[in-house]
Amino acid sequence: MQAIILSGGLGTRLKSVVADKPKVLSPVAGNPFLKYIIDYLQEQQITSFVFSLGYLHEQVLEFLKKEYPNLVYTYTVETTPLGTGGGIKKAMELVTEEDVFVINADTFFAVDLPAMMQFHKAAKAHCTVSLKAMNDFDRYGTVQVNENHTITSFKEKQFTHQGLINGGYLIFNKANFLQNAASLPAVFAYEKDFLEKTLLDITIKGFVATGYFIDIGIPEDFAKAQLIFVSSKTTFI
Repeated sequence: MQAIILSGGLGTRLKSVVADKPKVLSPVAGNPFLKYIIDYLQEQQITSFVFSLGYLHEQVLEFLKKEYPNLVYTYTVETTPLGTGGGIKKAMELVTEEDVFVINADTFFAVDLPAMMQFHKAAKAHCTVSLKAMNDFDRYGTVQVNENHTITSFKEKQFTHQGLINGGYLIFNKANFLQNAASLPAVFAYEKDFLEKTLLDITIKGFVATGYFIDIGIPEDFAKAQLIFVSSKTTFI
């Protein structure tokens, strides 16, 4: 299986704690956060990687060269930010599989990826979104699904007592994505500008997972990750 790793974020909200590194290399319990992502994906049978890079990309490439000399990967570099959707579109040019995982590299989500891919293919989905149940939150938008696991809507961020969120690990059918993204501008967000706008035209499924989830995008959760990873490492399923 193959994965695009979205690794180009500026990490604006983490500038107060990590000022000199790209967000994906933020130190968590003694290791760059990206190391936990790569190690977990390899455990989950991902054998080929496409890194979508941008801000301070040289540091990420040096990290990969040093820590993963035998990793099978290629990469793209955004000279100007393209948004999550534009980054995926550029990286898709290097994808060799019919269906590819897309991973937000500031998020760790312990999803059974082989099971998710099996679900995606059995459903003949154009896209499958990993979903995580959460309580009492306002940081994320919510995702609505029907009894057939088809996503019916994406709701804006607001305080929610209980709901499902996009866990940041997705599968896209390459051909379908490129076809539907062809008319979009160079800079776009995959959720708001792609998934929400194609909801009635393509099959988008939701795969609910119960494994550990953390997004290090804000200082509070970045601090929380320091404790979680030093005690548990990646045994989260």
